[in-house]
Amino acid sequence: MTANRCGFDRPVRDFLTYVRIEAGLAPATLEAYGRDLRDLVASLVSNDIESIDAVEPNDVADHLRGLSRDRGLEPTSIIRHLATARVFFRWLCANGKIRTDPARLLERPTKWKRMPGVMSPTKMRRLVEAPEPEHGRLWVRDRAMLELMYAAGLRASEVTALRVDEFHEQMASLTVTGKGSKQRVVPIGDPAVKWTLKYLEETRPNLLRFDDGRDRSHLMLSFSGRPLERVAVWQIVRKYAAIAGLQDVHPHKLRHSFATHLLMGGADLRVVQDLLGHADIGTTQIYTHVDRTQLREVVKSHHPRP
Repeated sequence: MTANRCGFDRPVRDFLTYVRIEAGLAPATLEAYGRDLRDLVASLVSNDIESIDAVEPNDVADHLRGLSRDRGLEPTSIIRHLATARVFFRWLCANGKIRTDPARLLERPTKWKRMPGVMSPTKMRRLVEAPEPEHGRLWVRDRAMLELMYAAGLRASEVTALRVDEFHEQMASLTVTGKGSKQRVVPIGDPAVKWTLKYLEETRPNLLRFDDGRDRSHLMLSFSGRPLERVAVWQIVRKYAAIAGLQDVHPHKLRHSFATHLLMGGADLRVVQDLLGHADIGTTQIYTHVDRTQLREVVKSHHPRP
């Protein structure tokens, strides 16, 4: 049986009266507090919480998770809901209306991050294999670029900065210069090596038709022979995503997919951290959102009594 709202109406009303009269908050802030508290109370009531002094830290945390999971709110909106809950429960505790503050352990994050968008391996294959001869004279370059981005988890800025001598055929690897000019060596698979060699042998020489002192060291070149620009990488990715029938695809999604597919395949988190060039492993941990289907398969495959 679902609880009713009676155990919450008086505390909410008293708090809103306090912030309106004594704190003198702006009308817009008061309205936001009211909306946030209505959402909080609705969540608590739906979970059969009977009164305000029965609220536990997990109840507040579940409410915040639901705002993201069920309603798809932006991180900035969730931060505001958290701030409202903290102020509300702190006031109740300070005024003796509750014994302990259930929001006291909920630290305000400095930065909330959405889980990155990830393509399935099947969709990823459709994207990288989309370039064909009918798609223009530079289709081999485009195929090589997509293969390298997915094989090495490259940012758009990193693929445009790659030099020819940073592609190592014999070692099947790339030397990548990332943020802060930090370099990392990333192994790449046979498809990326194959298509990069094809591009170097068949396409790139035709793009070097100008001998006017330009920088000839960049790996990926535009139609005019200049180094490929970051905006062009975005355009190329979107072009082939449309051809492959994929939506909401951007260069960083290839990087997200690279990291997630490695972790789903059993790669160590710190290895993935090194491959991505992350200084802080906390940045890499966002990719540990393996879906529940995958988790069930892991349990079925490896647990002695699945």
